[in-house]
Amino acid sequence: MKVIEKIQEAARANDDRVVFSFEFFPPKTEDGVDNLFERMERMVVHNPTFCDITWGAGGSTADLTLEIANRMQNMVCVETMMHLTCTNMPVEKIDHALASIKSNGIQNVLALRGDPPHGQDKFVQVEGGLACALDLVKHIRSEYGDYFGITVAGYPEGHPDVIQEGGASAEAYQSDLAYLKKKVDAGADVIVTQLFYDTDIFLKFVDDCRQIGITCPIVPGIMPINNYKGFLRMTGFCKTKIPAEIMAALEPIKDNEEAVRAYGIHQGTEMCKKIIASGIKTVHLYTLNMDKSALAILMNLGLIEESKISRSLPWRRPANYFRVKEDVRPIFWANRPKSYISRTIGWDQFPHGRWGDSRNASYGALTDYQFMRPRSRDKKLNEEWAVPLKNVEDIYEKFVKFCLGKLKSSPWSELDGLQPETKVINEQLGSINLKGFLTINSQPAVNGARSDSSSVGWGGPGGYVYQKAYLEFFCSKDSLNALVNNCKLFPSLTYMAVNKEGNWISNASKTDVNAVTWGVFPAKEIVQPTVVDPASFMIWKDEAFAIWSRGWAKRYPEADPSKKLLEEVESSYYLVSLVDNDYVGGDLFAVFKDI
Repeated sequence: MKVIEKIQEAARANDDRVVFSFEFFPPKTEDGVDNLFERMERMVVHNPTFCDITWGAGGSTADLTLEIANRMQNMVCVETMMHLTCTNMPVEKIDHALASIKSNGIQNVLALRGDPPHGQDKFVQVEGGLACALDLVKHIRSEYGDYFGITVAGYPEGHPDVIQEGGASAEAYQSDLAYLKKKVDAGADVIVTQLFYDTDIFLKFVDDCRQIGITCPIVPGIMPINNYKGFLRMTGFCKTKIPAEIMAALEPIKDNEEAVRAYGIHQGTEMCKKIIASGIKTVHLYTLNMDKSALAILMNLGLIEESKISRSLPWRRPANYFRVKEDVRPIFWANRPKSYISRTIGWDQFPHGRWGDSRNASYGALTDYQFMRPRSRDKKLNEEWAVPLKNVEDIYEKFVKFCLGKLKSSPWSELDGLQPETKVINEQLGSINLKGFLTINSQPAVNGARSDSSSVGWGGPGGYVYQKAYLEFFCSKDSLNALVNNCKLFPSLTYMAVNKEGNWISNASKTDVNAVTWGVFPAKEIVQPTVVDPASFMIWKDEAFAIWSRGWAKRYPEADPSKKLLEEVESSYYLVSLVDNDYVGGDLFAVFKDI
């Protein structure tokens, strides 16, 4: 979705709603990239309108920017805007970048001239390239029509190239404004400003833009002050005016980084309050790849609450242009959403409204990607799970500790720790794991909870959500036999079980698709976002079983007895999906009591 459409949609829905967005830059190392995505995941749960990723001076990070933008849009599932500059970019390279992001479902570009390459003082048009951001806007519109939303930069104090001692001259400032209007007239639909610290200068800039007929949204770019030297370096590079009161406040604390950061949060909050009070309902935060200051400012403004995170669906809604209507998924990948996206990325159509016949859909094959983890998470898995295992009871203990929140990672989950709804039933989960029913996915029964519930809510305020109790676990053949026998006493239970070889045991048909989550909302049809689908279960089981070896056992030396024990469990246990269809009066855990 285009950023302009999201801003307009928010304005139509609520005149007083303030929307916000974040900017990131490509790190220089692999560890830096991993850390960036960890921070990004923490930030996007607060539902920014979009996030953007910079191109790098002189096009120095072009390939990495394209890779990060793709992951942001398709794995993090946040609306992504990619910077694109003219520096060192022949038109062929520009078109390659645009074609690449279009194929990845990205619709938003920030069109810039770009800074000079490292070591050069002035921008020089490359042979076969474009001379300025205006040329880039025209090129995008002429070659790609209306597909892309185009954002351009605005400079409240004038472009740094025209700022001299004492600021830009009136003539240079007016010329810069006229050039900005040309960019908008050529097809840009949003303006994001250069950083500033004098709010009055920004508000005057907005008024000046309106006076010459620029009507599109003008989004203020806010860079929180995180440390003193970095602040001076950035404002010096951008030739940004620093109000005397800011320097006076910073001077006594310049060597105290915590004090500087705290002041930066206060100062950024006060700037935003004044901007919002003027009637502007958008804020863009230059994060410098750090989360704490940006989130603190938003909390101070009342725009986010750490304890209240809203979800439009039980899983994060896709941002990719080609799958934005997708609203139904099998529950099996609930804790591995990136794996699901990677295995369905080649689909031509995505389920909307109802799951339909999944036998027509071809899941992608398992690859190394499904078992890759960021280094920090891999380290945590090694610390928590790669310990000596003497017997299966030691394996049970690991699952129990995870369910009780004593472990923060699981080989079967891409997510951090227990999810809020799991905490509703974590004691019961701990009890059945002690018996050898090793749970990897679950949800409690819900009968008409408010859709803004902090533990089970989704879909926004004003609705009600429903869930059938669900468990997914590994167990031995003997335990499965005992469970199947007990299920005869509980007619509301449906189960399906399969081992690694594909031997199937079930009291339901292989074609029965079971809706296990749904919601009722004002002026909408019933939304049904998760299902239990036998055909997809048979695809998922290969991944679930492979995690025993490729996600856990691989962490031990080749001849280690612990590795052998895990491989024996993988080859002999069954994977079971269990649903209690009585979401009003049922008790899914009762079936385990006599086992």
